[in-house]
Amino acid sequence: MLYSIRFFTVLGASLLLSLSAYAQLDGTLLGQSDSARVITTGVPFLAISPDARSAGMGDVGVAISPDANAVYWNPAKLAFLESDFGMSISFTPWLSTVVDDMSISYLSGYKRIADGQTLALSMRYFDLGDIQLTNASGGLLNLVSPREFAVGATYALKLSEKLSAGLSARFIHSNLLTGTNVNGSAGRPGISAAADIAVFYTTDVMLGAREGSWSFGADISNIGPKITYLSEETADFLPTNLRFGTALTTNLDPFNKLTFALDLNKLMVPTPVIDSSGQINPRNQLGLLRGMFGSFGDAPDGLSEELQEFMISAGVEYWYNDLFAVRTGYFHENVNKGARRYFTAGLGLRYQVFGVDFAYMLPRGTNHPLAQTLRITLHFNLDQAEAPEIEPDR
Repeated sequence: MLYSIRFFTVLGASLLLSLSAYAQLDGTLLGQSDSARVITTGVPFLAISPDARSAGMGDVGVAISPDANAVYWNPAKLAFLESDFGMSISFTPWLSTVVDDMSISYLSGYKRIADGQTLALSMRYFDLGDIQLTNASGGLLNLVSPREFAVGATYALKLSEKLSAGLSARFIHSNLLTGTNVNGSAGRPGISAAADIAVFYTTDVMLGAREGSWSFGADISNIGPKITYLSEETADFLPTNLRFGTALTTNLDPFNKLTFALDLNKLMVPTPVIDSSGQINPRNQLGLLRGMFGSFGDAPDGLSEELQEFMISAGVEYWYNDLFAVRTGYFHENVNKGARRYFTAGLGLRYQVFGVDFAYMLPRGTNHPLAQTLRITLHFNLDQAEAPEIEPDR
């Protein structure tokens, strides 16, 4: 890949790789329209759906049945896992229609330490490939290999038979600008830390003559200090995100079941403003708490624009005998807030302790950079072996 320093600086500022900064809006370049105020953040890879099951359902996950990837979607769900130990690994070639060496990997695993208590570990790794820097005249400079990763730990606890809570903490490292010089300042790795807090509620229901379950979840993720690659004046907010939603599962018969799920997401990050000269002001001078809670009432166009900042995910999952799954979904983002709109499809297989999921993205529009995005996830679940009964001595 061949990039100029100017391009790479934009990339380092998370304006190009951010999922919400995908393309031209209303015929104008991003940030050049007063109505298109796209929220951008640092380390946007933290907001990319990592696993194939949820990706196949339109990126829903806060309230669907738990698995090892609940660490990302809603850590509180881990308390309802029935297996004693499980793990999953996911891989996604990213922006594969644009570049050929960018990918996202995700590893998560959990251990049930007591009835209703679960510990988990996770790691996200974003490989941006090799980037050849050039100067303003096109002369070759050094070759850099930017990488980003986040490692975290999670604890989930059942508060009752139907309610649980979860807490995650993670360390974030991003070296997007290492080996570069921007306006006389040497780039340095961006380092930060973040936390997630979540709740999950599930109950059995009767849908006519059929048994089922109804679940609700809420999660605030990536709560933490800003990240910077140059100086405190250029610090960016983390992609702090509020996610809440519901999932309804109905057992059609002993072999077939359907799940319908709906998630709503909102970045708890200040809405940028466009000044009189047409420059974007991301309001990064605000503090963490003021930026988070002020994000619900800072849109220049008021309530109508605040509502535009909610992203909607809807998905359906069908299981046959808990062995084979078919999934589909849709993700919607307002045209003024990033314009991500895509259908998804997915398949899942389970056999004994092993499983595999696939997901495929079908964006609306032509020449979309997220087209042909394919995810794959491998699962491994292990129940604790029961100790053999020992007959007492006669």
